[in-house]
Amino acid sequence: MDILTTIAALCFLMFVAYRGFSVILFAPVAALLAVVWVSPSLVLPFFSGIYMEKLVGFLKPYFPVFLLGAIFGKLIDMSGFAKVITGRVVGLLGKNNAILAVVVVCALLTYGGVSLFVAAFAVYPFAVELFRAADIPRRLIPGTLALGSFTFTMDALPGSPQIQNIIPTTFFHTTTWAAPKLGLLGALFVMALGMAYLTFRRRQAASRGEGYGEVESTPKPAAAATSSDDSLATALLAVVPLLLVGVLNRWFTLLLPRIYAQSFDFSKVGVTGTAALDTSKLVAIWAVEGALLVGILSVVCLAFRRVSRGFAIGANTAIAGAMLAALNTASEYGFGGVIAALPGFRLISTAMASAIHDPLLSEAITTTVLAGITGSASGGMSIALATMGPTYLERATQLGIPAEVLHRVAAMASGGMDTLPHNGAVITVLAVTGLTHRQSYADIFAMTLIKTAAVFVVIAFFYLTHLY
Repeated sequence: MDILTTIAALCFLMFVAYRGFSVILFAPVAALLAVVWVSPSLVLPFFSGIYMEKLVGFLKPYFPVFLLGAIFGKLIDMSGFAKVITGRVVGLLGKNNAILAVVVVCALLTYGGVSLFVAAFAVYPFAVELFRAADIPRRLIPGTLALGSFTFTMDALPGSPQIQNIIPTTFFHTTTWAAPKLGLLGALFVMALGMAYLTFRRRQAASRGEGYGEVESTPKPAAAATSSDDSLATALLAVVPLLLVGVLNRWFTLLLPRIYAQSFDFSKVGVTGTAALDTSKLVAIWAVEGALLVGILSVVCLAFRRVSRGFAIGANTAIAGAMLAALNTASEYGFGGVIAALPGFRLISTAMASAIHDPLLSEAITTTVLAGITGSASGGMSIALATMGPTYLERATQLGIPAEVLHRVAAMASGGMDTLPHNGAVITVLAVTGLTHRQSYADIFAMTLIKTAAVFVVIAFFYLTHLY
């Protein structure tokens, strides 16, 4: 019965998320309903002592990353840099390679530090123009946006500033550049298979005589997407902020450990009553935050007039989006904390740990299952690592598996089955494109399957070569 209670709580949260209800509201409801079944008297202690503690504990280190990423992405959009980058990529690849052009633009933006959601919003109008010009079915746009934004640049490529690549650093004391060979292999696998699938779908549609479809009313950025007009900024100037984020993320990652020891003792600077800070868990986060701050300042400096006009409104929009995204994930993390404390989850985790002794396979399966159930890559991974992370690390150490490999496997697994129909990113992309699950979800799900398979390809490669 304990196991059924845990599964029921997970299914309830998945159902309400799929129906479009906010997990900020229903994550505590789902968690506490499970607690009620165990013992009603535990509800209030579990709410304050576990749910809220976990929620706040997640926001403490990660909210600045959500906030800075959202502001950076908004400024890239407001400055016109996203428009210039899109135009240059299309000019280089040509309209006949519309799908590849959209994927490349999304990848450049997200790997450069732009929030996943912001990238989808920014690129969609250009994708419409390109797909219409090439007569590619509009229903393929969500799958294309998903491949470029929600897959290899999110958690596979080393150094990615996305939150899914940052979370493992606090559990394994690694950096965002962990296991670069495995990350590059996984990224190439996803990119190659994803493009092959989308190309097959395009040819399949063409053989049936299916074109773009009905023309919807969409803002037309055609001139920006196809011309060489540099009135907004040169192509080189447009990519400077993205390059700065990438280069400085790497530089700060190497520099900060030299400046700060494994812990920071506040008493040495005259501050009493404050516990020592474990900086080894934070340097990777600080590196990304510092890089994003410089990226924001560079956009402001390079495009001051365009950015300053609507900065207040744009910043407020970005802040609201960051708060919503962070609270969604933190609520799911709080939910996971409560569920992990119940007898049913302990039975499930013990059974999985005993059934799958290999730490990499166990981590991959547990993380992707929890990400799928919660509908959140970061939420599912946080739950998995918070409950099983020390066990994975202990087993990996015994087998001589570096913590960097655990990092890369966890990050990539989080971006696997998370994109089930109730996932927030899926719902957002479909809402932006004006399409339904019935029309376009099959292509997004194909990306999900490819991404999930990539994790096991990476694990197999590591065991065969011991390269990471």
